[in-house]
Amino acid sequence: MVEAALAGRVAAELPGWRLEGEELVGAWKLPDFAAAIAAAVRVGALAERADHHPEMRIGWGRLEVRLTTHSAKALTRRDVDLAVKVSAALQAPTG
Repeated sequence: MVEAALAGRVAAELPGWRLEGEELVGAWKLPDFAAAIAAAVRVGALAERADHHPEMRIGWGRLEVRLTTHSAKALTRRDVDLAVKVSAALQAPTG
């Protein structure tokens, strides 16, 4: 179960992101497939620097990012911290 403090931080700092069980999910609508790929590459670079790797789904004009800490089998501060960086790079989720 997600800690109340962590859930509060998500609500306060991550507009457009949603909690689904133990995952933090952000989705973006983008102009086309190339833009979705470019956004995924930006997320991938942030994830590599953080040594924390999300699940991503890419489609024509859309990107979904799912964060959870697999080793903890839970949502952790690392997930929220990376989501903040992703939002700064891509703007708040739009879809």
